[in-house]
Amino acid sequence: MTYRVVVIPGDGIGPEVVAAALGVLRKAAAKGGVNIEYEHCLAGGAALDQCGEPLPAATVAAAKAADAVLLGAVGGPKWDGVAPHLRAEKAILGLRKALGLYANLRPVRVWDALAPHSPLKAEAVAGADILIVRELSGGIYYGARKEAHVADAPDEAWDTEIYTAPEIERIVRVACRAARLRRKRVTSVDKANVLATSRLWRTVAERTAAAFPDVRLDHLYVDNCAMQLVLAPKNFDVIVTGNLFGDILSDEAAVLAGSIGLLPSASLGDGPGLYEPIHGSAPDIAGQGVANPIGCILSAAMLLRHSLDAKAAADAIEQAVEAVLAEGYRTADLYRPGLTRLSTEEMARRIEEEI
Repeated sequence: MTYRVVVIPGDGIGPEVVAAALGVLRKAAAKGGVNIEYEHCLAGGAALDQCGEPLPAATVAAAKAADAVLLGAVGGPKWDGVAPHLRAEKAILGLRKALGLYANLRPVRVWDALAPHSPLKAEAVAGADILIVRELSGGIYYGARKEAHVADAPDEAWDTEIYTAPEIERIVRVACRAARLRRKRVTSVDKANVLATSRLWRTVAERTAAAFPDVRLDHLYVDNCAMQLVLAPKNFDVIVTGNLFGDILSDEAAVLAGSIGLLPSASLGDGPGLYEPIHGSAPDIAGQGVANPIGCILSAAMLLRHSLDAKAAADAIEQAVEAVLAEGYRTADLYRPGLTRLSTEEMARRIEEEI
């Protein structure tokens, strides 16, 4: 069969890393006998400039009809002054809602060749392999909020954190299924000593995980988890948590690998998945050919694995990335004297050659 992938280059370094990832994706797919048709669409600031809105209806329609979506990055200071409903970042939230995405998977792997690049001691992080499963469609980011300005009184604001049992059940199931393919351990992260939503989270997590007797479930408060990610990152297998905590912890864990440019992500639900590197649009280095494309390249590997059921092609990409790094090739963010510095395009080409 032929799969359809919608490609959204986006803004800043997005077009550069997406172009790099597409070359690798095409090579791996061809080698693995996976037929893919690509459709390029607009979102973010580029869409705002051309269409007057950050997420055109045509992009949403194409994404819904596709098997998967590959996204670069959106946003930048050029569009910071627009009305709130026109901000480029609204494209991400709009796509998540339109595609029914509720699970964000962020793998954090410390490649042996890059352990010395971590801000932690190499022996503490070498071999660390963590999958963070973040609930993506609920919690405080989607609850009611208000900012109040009252004369002769202090300003005040509030945000509402709401979770339902079905929302928690489905994300814990995603985590447990993922753990079955890894080391069979799930750490559920909450703040149950303070928050009512976290007490519900812990109760439902226990009940849901009972259906996976081969998976070990434990719990950590979010502050302790943040500390343990620094002290003993190799102790973690799969971490599952809510939207806010997942946002913070996944960015913290990203530093373990040595560069945020290395890390991919997958946002999954009941329809097409959305795949993107976790870095932003980095407009300060856009167009210079120095961006690290590996995060986007590994996002393409996740696309093959999770949406196209093409494990062999996904493995080929990941093995090629590991080999190229082991050979001493680096983009600007990871370069050190004695290694070989490559541009964005050169790194992608070298990975293609390895495949």
